[in-house]
Amino acid sequence: MIPLDRQTMAAAETSVPSNLFAVASGKGGVGKTWFSTTLAHTLAISGKRALLFDGDLGLANVDVQLGITPRRDLSTFLSGQATLADTVMRYDEGGFDIIAGRSGSGSLAQVAPSRLAALRSDLRILGNQYDYVVLDMGAGIERTVRAFTSQARACFVVTTDEPTAITDAYAFIKVTTLERPHSDLRIVVNMANSVREGEKTYGVLLKACREFLKFEPELAGIVRRDAHVRECIRKQTSLLTRYPNSEAADDIQSIASKLLTPS
Repeated sequence: MIPLDRQTMAAAETSVPSNLFAVASGKGGVGKTWFSTTLAHTLAISGKRALLFDGDLGLANVDVQLGITPRRDLSTFLSGQATLADTVMRYDEGGFDIIAGRSGSGSLAQVAPSRLAALRSDLRILGNQYDYVVLDMGAGIERTVRAFTSQARACFVVTTDEPTAITDAYAFIKVTTLERPHSDLRIVVNMANSVREGEKTYGVLLKACREFLKFEPELAGIVRRDAHVRECIRKQTSLLTRYPNSEAADDIQSIASKLLTPS
């Protein structure tokens, strides 16, 4: 790791981190973590230095999905046993770095405010060493999730066509925009039966946001339902390793391309 001097630390505290992108969802089971890991892998394949941060402390499963066993994880930092930089591990197969969470160790909401503040600060500083930092946040709308997404340049809100997923995504958008009206929220419709069906799902969510929030989140992209995804999750490997030319891989690459070539 590159040493962090005082000037770097001061700049990180005052600047807007343009390389941090959060991934959130109103509810679990929509493929949020899979999207986060695949997005980080895509950015790495494009030659970018990428860090994946597993912020879902209570239900952390980045390590499970990728079949890795971290020597240190986020809980060792929160307990004061290690620096945040010490918890970073290399995922050689994907070419990106990971800060793993620890499943079953509670949620960020249960962490002392002082340690949360230190985590947010250190993450911003550490992020300066990367081109992109992907924050895989816990599902739901709890305060700590919103606090971390607030420091991101943009937040991908992952949903599916399930009514509860759409309702909970709307709830996340509502709470976020009430706190920060100019938030950059981008919708990802995952597990869509087709592009057209994905557009319909986005349309339902967009209509509700327009009517009740006077807010229009943009569509980041649609990820089509792909049997290869489930297979890769079962085999604990990345989709881009086993099936880089699959439909879902193409869809993630399309979403990543917008980050790599912003308008």
